[in-house]
Amino acid sequence: MLEWIQTHETVFYWVAGASFAAFAATLAIIPWLVLRIPEDYFASGSRQVMCRDCHRTTGVWLLIRIMKNAAGLVFVTAGIVMLFTPGQGLLTIIIGLGLMNFPGKFRLERWMISRGPTLKIINRYRLRRGRPPLLL
Repeated sequence: MLEWIQTHETVFYWVAGASFAAFAATLAIIPWLVLRIPEDYFASGSRQVMCRDCHRTTGVWLLIRIMKNAAGLVFVTAGIVMLFTPGQGLLTIIIGLGLMNFPGKFRLERWMISRGPTLKIINRYRLRRGRPPLLL
């Protein structure tokens, strides 16, 4: 492994830099996203439609959805790589899953938010920022 790093030093520095950039981005993006979640988002048994144009089939809207899902796939793939290299692998995977559209996404989000101290930490942060806590 050490020999590979020495022979591919440039690649190693690029991966380390990308990992650091992803870490810095998660530190900035996650709190912003947590504050944007409506308080009753997880309260119902099914997902609430958050935009009125979500089911449009125009070419532009379809292209945007494809690009959003492709970006989510890139984040999930990068997160899997970051599980074995320095970086915030789990957070990056969660961001990628949040961008993607797939059946059962809402149930997965609800399950992840209700596990362990996650909900308590998120609600404490929301209260400090003047937002109501999330309801399950």
